[in-house]
Amino acid sequence: QNGLMVACYKGFVDIVPLLQKCPYINVNQQDKDGNTALMMAAQAGHITIVNYLLNYYPTLEVDKRDPRGLTALMKAAVQGRQDCVAALLLAGADLQAVDPIKGKTAGEWAAFTGRFETTVRIRSLLRHPRAEQFGTQYRPEWPALAELVAKALSPKSRGKRLSEKIRSMFTFSFPHDPKEDGVMDHMVRMTTSLASPFVATACQTVCPDSPPEVGKRRLSVPEILRQHVPDPDAEPEPTSCPGTSASSCNGQAVSEIRLLPPRRPAGGLPLRLRRGNSIFPGEPIPKIKVSKASCLPACSRERRRRGGEKDLLQPPKWRYKELKEEKRAAKE
Repeated sequence: QNGLMVACYKGFVDIVPLLQKCPYINVNQQDKDGNTALMMAAQAGHITIVNYLLNYYPTLEVDKRDPRGLTALMKAAVQGRQDCVAALLLAGADLQAVDPIKGKTAGEWAAFTGRFETTVRIRSLLRHPRAEQFGTQYRPEWPALAELVAKALSPKSRGKRLSEKIRSMFTFSFPHDPKEDGVMDHMVRMTTSLASPFVATACQTVCPDSPPEVGKRRLSVPEILRQHVPDPDAEPEPTSCPGTSASSCNGQAVSEIRLLPPRRPAGGLPLRLRRGNSIFPGEPIPKIKVSKASCLPACSRERRRRGGEKDLLQPPKWRYKELKEEKRAAKE
């Protein structure tokens, strides 16, 4: 075993990112039992480590098998690690892969070992294999809303209202899971979509037309940066408008016009990848300072009166004594 395997097995979350920078670490190395670092993390249920391996190790083999023909997806399904199963499926793991000994897929292994929650999670992912809210084509609309509003606003007879009242009196409400494609699912899609203010103001994606999908291999972060972020050392050549150099794009006779490349920040990232204000990209994010509100004048006078006796205990103020003093002052 290497250090990465031990960190994945023990759940040392802080060690895995450090080992990613080591050039001598082989993420696909197998121990004497044929387990890789991904298999160990998936079996143990360390979902944070599994996500980091899938996102930051570009040479990771998701469907690598052990001597018995089991993959990391099969082992996570046998152990009932439903979060790891979902992460592996969205990273491109093969759900139809079959082990040569028993001839079972990951879903069949989950059902065979009695992992009911994992089986339900796999079926729900297969019903909705594509995370549509992470794409640019998603519209934050609930299709069932119009039908529900029309049903609620429809006129009801007196007998129907009476029957609904009696039914609500004798109906017991038990806790249950939210309905599929119901209001909870719609709220989750709305708050996690690219158009959501919670996401749009915090981060931006470089490939919005390729959302996560079951069975589709997802590129790691180094591969995405290598493809979408140009080399800052390479100097782009200045380009001019097509046509002759003596005419511009709108046909007016002017001197030669050249489009200068935009100034690149010192970090080398393009403008769309810099952490900035996504609502107004050209303006910096305003700094907000929160200060404590000043006390009321009566409170400040009370503090000044007590300021000279900081080291002494203050006697309690009783309400009946205050009333007695007020009556005495009124008589005088």
